[in-house]
Amino acid sequence: MKYEADSPEAYINQLPTERKEVISKLRKTILKSLPIGFKEQMSYGMLGYVVPHSIYPNGYHCDPKLPLPFINLASQKNFIALYHSGIYADQKLYDWFVTEYPKHCKRKLDMGKSCIRFKSMDDIPYELIATLTKKVSVKDWITLYEKNTKPKK
Repeated sequence: MKYEADSPEAYINQLPTERKEVISKLRKTILKSLPIGFKEQMSYGMLGYVVPHSIYPNGYHCDPKLPLPFINLASQKNFIALYHSGIYADQKLYDWFVTEYPKHCKRKLDMGKSCIRFKSMDDIPYELIATLTKKVSVKDWITLYEKNTKPKK
């Protein structure tokens, strides 16, 4: 679902009560664990955690007016989604996450290339999300991003 909001608080305030609690706890987990340099903002109609233009002036290659995205958090129709660009761009990080997930959750991992879907609000691995968030610094994310988007010579 897409929510019209100009701030993370406005986004969360529109959510149904059971989603509000989970998104708020995930937001708090991410903010507490987010490496220095990333910035929270609304991004693509979701909560976004980005590398601001002040750190990476080139911005996002698909639209350089936008800051470089890293993590997004959204309440979708049938699930809560955590989009983590690092998992998409780094096979080792992806493999680590897939291996760790069953140690933290009873339910099977439901995941796309960068999207982790939480259909059950009572089985979200907050500790694992905190560890995942800490694993990639701004510098590491920019390096990984450029490695994956720059044309090969």
